[in-house]
Amino acid sequence: MAKSGLVRGFLSVGSWTMVSRVSGFVRDILMAAWLGTGPVAEAFLIALSLPNMFRRFFAEGAFNTAFIPMFSKRLEDRADAQRFASEAFSGLFITVLILSALAMIFMPGLVWLMASGFVGDERFALAVEYGRITFPYILLISMASMVSGVLNANGRFTAAAAAPVLLNLLFIMAMGMGRWRGWDLGLTLAWATPVTGIAQLGLVWWDAHRTGWTFWPKRPRLSPDMRRLLAVALPAAFAGGVVQLNLLIGRQVGSRFDGAIAWLSYSDRLYQLPLGVVGAAVAVVLLPELARRLRAEDHAGGQSAYSRATEFGLFLTLPAAFAIAIIAVPMVSTLFERGAFGPDDTVQTARALVVYALGLPAFVLQKILQPLYFAREDTRTPFRFALFSMFVNAAVAFGLMGSIGFLAAALGTTFAAWVMVAQLWWGTRSMGQAARADARLRRAAPRILLASALMAVALWFMMNWLDASSIGRIPGLAILVFGGAAIYFTLAFATGAYRLSELKSAVKRSR
Repeated sequence: MAKSGLVRGFLSVGSWTMVSRVSGFVRDILMAAWLGTGPVAEAFLIALSLPNMFRRFFAEGAFNTAFIPMFSKRLEDRADAQRFASEAFSGLFITVLILSALAMIFMPGLVWLMASGFVGDERFALAVEYGRITFPYILLISMASMVSGVLNANGRFTAAAAAPVLLNLLFIMAMGMGRWRGWDLGLTLAWATPVTGIAQLGLVWWDAHRTGWTFWPKRPRLSPDMRRLLAVALPAAFAGGVVQLNLLIGRQVGSRFDGAIAWLSYSDRLYQLPLGVVGAAVAVVLLPELARRLRAEDHAGGQSAYSRATEFGLFLTLPAAFAIAIIAVPMVSTLFERGAFGPDDTVQTARALVVYALGLPAFVLQKILQPLYFAREDTRTPFRFALFSMFVNAAVAFGLMGSIGFLAAALGTTFAAWVMVAQLWWGTRSMGQAARADARLRRAAPRILLASALMAVALWFMMNWLDASSIGRIPGLAILVFGGAAIYFTLAFATGAYRLSELKSAVKRSR
């Protein structure tokens, strides 16, 4: 993939992810208004997090980080690539099918592991009921993630990036129908979850099929290629498990405070917007690109891909982190404070959001640094780093829970993310040129930081002015968002953080 293809991939994935996040906000606004932060909302959020946790553990985490580089190297022989991908599809299918059956049987234990603070009140029984309905989603979305990996390795990003939009649209439709017909909204959302999985798998399977990649589950066999895939995937599975344990730690802390699961979840959704748009776009496009560069021993091309990904990530993530930290309260208030979601919910959610915002650049940098290891089929080193970060997270979250309450969960996540980045960066010292920042990145990074800090100062003054005026919440937030963006881009070009010619060139090549 040439530089133009790399940028085109970033923009394609980023654009669809933006649509997904915006539709996700509509979904969350409706959930907050109709369910608030009460028992039904918290129980459903825990139930939905169970398949999503295992999904990242098996599919998007361990499996795809091992599968994509190995599949990419076989693309020159189409028949060999199809055989390898079909074997991988069948193996993943039977593994996740068995996991789903076991999880549905032992759902009370899983809910206890996720939110032991629910024990003794109605949230526990609700979470178990919802969990048994939602968990089959993991089978559908795991297969969709694997097919998406095939599409991404072939430079096809649109269908895979668009699939999550279906999830949000179907959830919105289900809630609207449930509200209209007077259904139990918790059960409505639970039953809608596997339906969204069917829709997402159908979309990416159709796109793969029409380009000559067709997959059906067959009896799996342990071929030499599958043994090699397992050897690479298992350490990544452990690493993915550690990441999910970090999330589990946060939920365990949150479950001990009424409403905290919802506060943490809604704040998570807000900071996930830039993380999803930038981080997911970079990670999805960068891994197969680096694998191809390394196979061709194109070290200069690998350095350029890594540096442009880092530059792209910092250019959009640093200002987002500064802006979210400054305008957290008006963001939460405007988006969620209505119906069952009250002013106290706004304050608590905004506090968590500020803490998460401080870690936003670290979350994106992880997604940029990890492909440097995965492209070399090295999944053991990130696992060791993730294990240490998990202990850091646990120490901070449980250690500070008694003094700062549920915010300890967010602080532990943020602090552990920066520890992970420091380890990943230190580990790239022996990787040579491909893991080094080029001159353009070294020039741009401090200027991006300066432009972001100056924009934050301007936003603070704008927010104080809006507080003293009678402008409504929605127009006020629009002024902050679009005004902040205009100020940042102006400062970025004025300081030389990004040249207008570079932006025009990237956009022109992406068409």
